[in-house]
Amino acid sequence: MTCSLILKKRPEMPRLFIAIFLFFLTSSSLIFFSSACRLYRLEKRLDPVDAEFLSKVRYIITREERKIFLELPNPEKEAFKEEFWERRDPEPDTEENEFKMEYFDRIERANELFMSEGKPGFLTDRGRIYILFGPPMDRITYPMGSDPSNRCWEIWYYGAFPVVFIDYTYTGHYKLVTYNLTPLSDMNLMYMHELSRAQARAQESFLKEKSFFDFNWRINKNIIDENRAEGIIVIEIPYGVIWYKAEDDKLNTVLDVRLELIDSENNLIWEYEEAFEIAMKEDELNERKRKKFKIEIPFILTEELDRLHLGKNVLQAIVKNRTGNEQMKKVMEFRL
Repeated sequence: MTCSLILKKRPEMPRLFIAIFLFFLTSSSLIFFSSACRLYRLEKRLDPVDAEFLSKVRYIITREERKIFLELPNPEKEAFKEEFWERRDPEPDTEENEFKMEYFDRIERANELFMSEGKPGFLTDRGRIYILFGPPMDRITYPMGSDPSNRCWEIWYYGAFPVVFIDYTYTGHYKLVTYNLTPLSDMNLMYMHELSRAQARAQESFLKEKSFFDFNWRINKNIIDENRAEGIIVIEIPYGVIWYKAEDDKLNTVLDVRLELIDSENNLIWEYEEAFEIAMKEDELNERKRKKFKIEIPFILTEELDRLHLGKNVLQAIVKNRTGNEQMKKVMEFRL
């Protein structure tokens, strides 16, 4: 038995707490900005193959999946790609993945159709709409001079639903219309809303009922000197991404955690391994659905500290959920 969480609408916030909320919102924005910068740096370090994968799935990968992919060690990324497409396979029992085949067919066709904008066709506005919606039922083009504005237009129809592109610079670079004072303005608002919904549906297509198993982690260093390094490694796992099994009147699982600190010469400097049991009733789990299971692991290093000053050290964490046999592995640089 598995347990899926259903998120309910957040209750209205009392006016008395608005000022306090704004303070924490500002703090949260700084944390989000820091996280975005970190993910940006990780993306810049991707090898060409992984960078191409991330670029091509940009229209269907979720924010959660992108974060996990960027944080994975390089050897784990191929397994992620396989699972990424498996989650979107509409008929897993067949040999071919129809969703994957159709998606790449549309990318290839977009590259052929829209190659004149100085970048791959799938990266253009017209390419994005082609990939998300498929070929239009009708495509009407208005070349320069055929319109009072003297601009080049394209209108794609999906049934009675129009999608409008304009070449504002007269250079063959077509942009999706987001705001327009022509009589099409009312329809612009409608179809932009529908485009957003279409992209959201594409990102959610064929997803399993539970999110990827994932965790966040950080190091809090308390004492660092020539003879001693001491701190706490904090691991946080959302309750909503954990599989549980039902036993009697409770939901249970066990999380296995293994940590390894490896120096620049691939020597194991420190290791830790422990199992953490989670057991609660279903109503308790519902109360914790917005919270995270927190693990704090202290470490004290007093030997071979000189090795940690020689080069780039790596701290590796492996967290395994025994129920469902899901596992996530992450690495971070460890500096004294």
